[in-house]
Amino acid sequence: MPHNPPPCGSPEDWLSRARSDFALASIHPAKGIRLEDLCYHAQQSVEKALKAVLISTDSAFPRTHNIKILVELLPPEIFRDPILDSAAILTDYAVTTRYPGEVEPVDRSELKTALHIAKETLDWAETVIG
Repeated sequence: MPHNPPPCGSPEDWLSRARSDFALASIHPAKGIRLEDLCYHAQQSVEKALKAVLISTDSAFPRTHNIKILVELLPPEIFRDPILDSAAILTDYAVTTRYPGEVEPVDRSELKTALHIAKETLDWAETVIG
């Protein structure tokens, strides 16, 4: 799998962005805010948290929104929280649900699940990085 040059920014920079995305995902949706957009920010939080861990371990990774690929690239010596097994379900929120199409609307239950996965992944990443 080809890898791009190392990304700019420290693991802490990436965690800061992951926290920001989580904060956006967690807002109470006002009229006109789509739940899909909040789920997108939950996905971004997970993606950036994983990339922060990969950067902290000097692990190369491709440009991707695919959470499963990022999890698979984690070094074997890194503790993998069980929540990471569920995190890949957020990948679709990175692209598919962001644009009009033939996708079912996201409901509050899906948003709640996305937020839970994002929070647990962010907590895990912060622990791993220290």
